[in-house]
Amino acid sequence: MAEKRVVWAKKLPEVYKKLDEIDLILADHLDVQLLELIKLRASVLNGCAFCVDLHTHKALKEGESQQRLFLVSTWYEAGDRFTERERAALALTDEMTELGGTGVSDAAYEEAAEHFDETELAALMSAIAMINLYNRLAVTSQLHPKER
Repeated sequence: MAEKRVVWAKKLPEVYKKLDEIDLILADHLDVQLLELIKLRASVLNGCAFCVDLHTHKALKEGESQQRLFLVSTWYEAGDRFTERERAALALTDEMTELGGTGVSDAAYEEAAEHFDETELAALMSAIAMINLYNRLAVTSQLHPKER
């Protein structure tokens, strides 16, 4: 049996605290439901079950519908279940999460820039980067959701 992996937040709580402070700053600039949608979408793309569970439950507490949460994995086929602003944020989330060799397309960036002012766009980009960091740390630590 493999040894249990280090849980980064337990060994470096001061880092976790600083990252949490950044999350609070970003939440001042973006709607909490939108934040939870992008966190959920990136977590799905990254295969982070711990974060999928966490952000699904947070979104439900913030009043998000079950239907929209179920559809996040296929948001691009969900018709009008997501607003144009949300669709632009989700598209940017997809491209920032799966950078590959091409980076973020001008089309995805420009669409997001049409729906978010510069400060909101900076917050959105930062929030997407933050959830990707959290996903990578949770997956590497093999964090799994607890039974609810």
